[in-house]
Amino acid sequence: MDAGMNTSSHLKAQARCPLQEHFLPRKNSKENLDRFIPNRSAMDFDYAHYALTEGRKGKDQTAAVSSPSREAYRKQLAETMNLNHTRILAFRNKPQAPVELLPSDHSASLHQQPKSVKPRRYIPQTSERTLDAPDIVDDFYLNLLDWGSANVLAIALGHTVYLWDASSGSTSELVTIDEEKGPVTSINWAPDGRHVAVGLNNSEVQLWDSASNRQLRTLKGGHQSRVGSLAWNNHILTTGGMDGQIINNDVRIRSHVVETYRGHTQEVCGLKWSGSGQQLASGGNDNVVHIWDRSVASSNSTTQWLHRLEEHTSAVKALAWCPFQANLLATGGGGGDRTIKFWNTHTGACLNSVDTGSQVCSLLWSKNERELLSSHGFTQNQLTLWKYPSMVKMAELTGHTSRVLYMAQSPDGCTVASAAGDETLRFWNVFGVPETAKKPAPKAASEPFSHVNRIR
Repeated sequence: MDAGMNTSSHLKAQARCPLQEHFLPRKNSKENLDRFIPNRSAMDFDYAHYALTEGRKGKDQTAAVSSPSREAYRKQLAETMNLNHTRILAFRNKPQAPVELLPSDHSASLHQQPKSVKPRRYIPQTSERTLDAPDIVDDFYLNLLDWGSANVLAIALGHTVYLWDASSGSTSELVTIDEEKGPVTSINWAPDGRHVAVGLNNSEVQLWDSASNRQLRTLKGGHQSRVGSLAWNNHILTTGGMDGQIINNDVRIRSHVVETYRGHTQEVCGLKWSGSGQQLASGGNDNVVHIWDRSVASSNSTTQWLHRLEEHTSAVKALAWCPFQANLLATGGGGGDRTIKFWNTHTGACLNSVDTGSQVCSLLWSKNERELLSSHGFTQNQLTLWKYPSMVKMAELTGHTSRVLYMAQSPDGCTVASAAGDETLRFWNVFGVPETAKKPAPKAASEPFSHVNRIR
């Protein structure tokens, strides 16, 4: 009795280990294969009986007195009597001969110039890997997952930040935050893939060097409450707080607050810089999306937004800048909205709105195709792949049993990691392999931390 209880508790403890492989029972690929079942309608039982009994005798008798003329006569007779069977059991009917609709000369000319049709990409419907993520905070307004350019995934589980190296599969602990400061409320890799920003419940932001597991500095004094969103733009770290403020922090200097954006009246839960680094999109619990322009920012006064977009009817956390079309932004609304909207951020016009049927938690553009991936909440807790701009559903990926709050994309753009309130981290090979050879990765810049060598 006691031994059984100990074994049960031991297994439960093992299952709670963070970022351990979550194995699902699978049968051997060579077992339980479908049986080949003959198709009776495609078989000639009379000939089968003849071939097994009399047919062999006839072959033995004719072999002794065979001549070229007799052999030719036998083949002609077999052809006429439909006796040229090669198999007794038939597993499918013989396909009918194709009907030639065009003369042979026209069909030949068509075959010489085949139309190049791109084959449809296979999209796996199940996750290729599942890791345990115990104690992940089930909070729509936080951002607790990010995948850096060095192919290391960072995830915050409660008060602890873990790093999972996608190249080796190894896991390490970066930091555990004190109870009075935590839990961790946001996490975001710097462009160099080495330094990571960690937003906290007590309004502070810590900067860490993942290579040496060393804290570089703490940014404090900017926000009055928890920091739920982060976004890097070179040496500028932008932070969004529950106080509705958005702050640009220059991590190279001691007085780090260089700009403040005020426009949201409730928590800022989404922040994304455009690829050019000129425009910042912010989403809030006030159902508003703001577009801010870096070129008009000023440290002397509160920066005025470029556009204020108020069409959503619920909190906006999901934001994604299009990688192949400038000034195109996709946004997703919460449970009371359920739509994905597309915006021209140059004019502020809404280009399209699609009702997804459920809460939109996160959005990711494909780096290789004109496709958009969304993650959702109740009722299916699915990931949906859309073709852009038609917004036709290409695939729906299910497996999570709670809303899929967080998504992150691998550096090569092929794999997507998703984390949900069901305390699992799943990896999906959803975007496929790029057709062109990958460009060499740019060298990691020493900036933005080149002048920082101690905790301040």
